[in-house]
Amino acid sequence: MEVLRIATSGSVDDGKSTLIGRLLYDTNSIPQDKMEALHAASKRKGLDFTDLSLLTDGLVAEREQGITIDVAHIYFSTPTRKYIIADTPGHIEYTRNMVTGASNAQVSLILIDARRGIVEQTHRHFFIANLLRIPYLVVCVNKMDLVDYSEARFNQIVEDFQQMLDNAGFKGQEVKFIPISSLYGENVASRTGSINWYNGSTLLEYLEQVSFDHEDRNHPARFPIQSVIRPRTTEYHDFRGFAGKVASGHFSVGDEVISLPSGQKSRIKTIEQFEKQLPVAHARESVVITLEGEIDSSRGNMLVKTNEVPPQLKEISANICWMDQLPLTPGKTYLLQHGVNRVKAKVQQINYITDVTNHVQVTDKASMTLNDIGRITLKTAAPIFADPYQSNPANGAFILIDEFNNTTVAVGFIE
Repeated sequence: MEVLRIATSGSVDDGKSTLIGRLLYDTNSIPQDKMEALHAASKRKGLDFTDLSLLTDGLVAEREQGITIDVAHIYFSTPTRKYIIADTPGHIEYTRNMVTGASNAQVSLILIDARRGIVEQTHRHFFIANLLRIPYLVVCVNKMDLVDYSEARFNQIVEDFQQMLDNAGFKGQEVKFIPISSLYGENVASRTGSINWYNGSTLLEYLEQVSFDHEDRNHPARFPIQSVIRPRTTEYHDFRGFAGKVASGHFSVGDEVISLPSGQKSRIKTIEQFEKQLPVAHARESVVITLEGEIDSSRGNMLVKTNEVPPQLKEISANICWMDQLPLTPGKTYLLQHGVNRVKAKVQQINYITDVTNHVQVTDKASMTLNDIGRITLKTAAPIFADPYQSNPANGAFILIDEFNNTTVAVGFIE
């Protein structure tokens, strides 16, 4: 059964946690003992209804403040498919959490409070979803019950959001607008009849029919080597295999491949997975590849098809989200982790920082601070073999690591 990965986002109090709780409730994904605990917790808060947001706001600080702080991953399923939802925090302080939570998503749910309409965080979360090239964008106009289920109000928000798409030079992902009330379950998994002017699908109906053909399988073939397998047994004394996970594309037995950075060529002899041999290895499959001839390859190297060689980069232009309390300034050196390959990298310059509210590029900033998003230029001590993120996300992203305390300070997307 295929798995659909979803990221939720929106401003504080737009109802993300309640929406997720409603999805779990309406799909019968909450065990009886947990439902009883929710009833009790809601009564302790003085509520006359079951607060479904408590399902995802697991931290004590989250429940006390009524906000989401950390990224929570929620799992549920229907007869059609399985789902993994990343419930990301809405406050500007936790933008870095939203970026990491949405990094593997195929669908982005952006919630908007029908009373307030589009706010600053809506711009920020849309910008991040666009930056990450998430294929499907669902705009849930929530709390319609608080505006008397007004069609005019919904249409106004749709018009405002469409204007934002036009101003941002939207990259063309599919966009769906759905009026909902998470509290009462309207248009989440079912209809109660309160929004009788809306004839489109409910949120769950839409998620059930979203199709994704594993686009990463259609990208250039990339196989980062995680380890070299050399069994110390008499029976397999001459076995030499390369273990790893296919990052993108596919490899078949007989394909001519080249090892980077050595440039040595060979052909794939076998593709093995546990105790079976495969004719083809697709993206996201972990396998062991053996070659017909001996070549010099080790952890951190990459196997690619000879007709799909990626560019060799020592100077990188990339969009990054800065995630550290200490600012980034030109001249600083970090460790750049690209797949399993790690090299030293020096910040050459900060090209600009993006004001995501109005999509203005600010070029006169001398540093980047926590949660800033912008473009920088890096120079690496050794080449990396990467694709532009837009054309191959699986091989176009990296992280920066502080080499002294091993803290991840930024996530980047190669231009």
